[in-house]
Amino acid sequence: MIKVGIIGGAGYTGGEAVRILLNHPDAELAYVQSTSNAGNPLWHVHTDLMGETDMLFSADWNSDVDVMFICSGHGEARKFLEANEIPSRVKIIDLSQDFRLAANARIGSREFVYGLTDMNADKIAKASNIANPGCFATCIQLGILPLAAAGLLKGDVHISATTGSTGAGQKPSSTTHFSWRANNLSVYKPFGHQHLLEIGESVHGLMPSFSSEINFIPYRGDFPRGIFASIYTECDLSQEEAVELYKKYYKDSPFTIVSDENINMKQVVNTNKCLLHVEKHGNKVLVYSTIDNLLKGASGQAVENMNIMFGLDRTAGLKLKASAF
Repeated sequence: MIKVGIIGGAGYTGGEAVRILLNHPDAELAYVQSTSNAGNPLWHVHTDLMGETDMLFSADWNSDVDVMFICSGHGEARKFLEANEIPSRVKIIDLSQDFRLAANARIGSREFVYGLTDMNADKIAKASNIANPGCFATCIQLGILPLAAAGLLKGDVHISATTGSTGAGQKPSSTTHFSWRANNLSVYKPFGHQHLLEIGESVHGLMPSFSSEINFIPYRGDFPRGIFASIYTECDLSQEEAVELYKKYYKDSPFTIVSDENINMKQVVNTNKCLLHVEKHGNKVLVYSTIDNLLKGASGQAVENMNIMFGLDRTAGLKLKASAF
């Protein structure tokens, strides 16, 4: 059994990681640390865990684990690793943005591999430290990686994507509380969202000659979880050739599915799946991509990374079910 510790377990990503790992056939949850909730039962915060576990949040952590999930806020993971000496035998999976970019991927003797499982599975299998990708970044990259890998991004890439309120974290804010978010839609961080940096690094890693713009307009949706993105760019492939390109690229990806039919976000909420749909419109290819931002966009992909790192079946513990309602 893989012994797992969670740092910062009271937030949304921590709760999702707990939920998955409690039911993982090859993992044992050793502790769930939280400074703000130490001593409280996990289900006092993650109320759907009532009856699932009697574990308490711990004020402390220890290195008697095989892998540590760091589910703290952005900036906190680097501070934690700077302040604490963790043996190199303990693998780290960080869900913040602290180590995603190549320029920030090292701290002391630890070097982090970018954990986009559908692109870097071979590197992840050899890694001891993983920087889990961002939610928007995961959804969008899965929509454009096949084109980049084939060297077929000839012009600007245009993206519109809407995310649920859980993407902003558990702490309430003026743009996440119900009375503002319900029956509402708004744009934020147009052309400057932080996830563009990791998207750009991946695209240039696969297609160094790419020199056009990636234009991204993010939207706040009036739903709690999920991301739906539409992506278009110029492409000379036919409809059949474009679909075949995507299906071939993801043929070994157990959670990324290229659908011949139109897709919707409810198909992926509460699962670790990404659904893609590819269409041609004149000289443009249009790709729809949808994920659950807390699972494939965060904790589900983190567990997928753990499975790859420890040589397990990639789907272990992640056969989660979605409801159509």
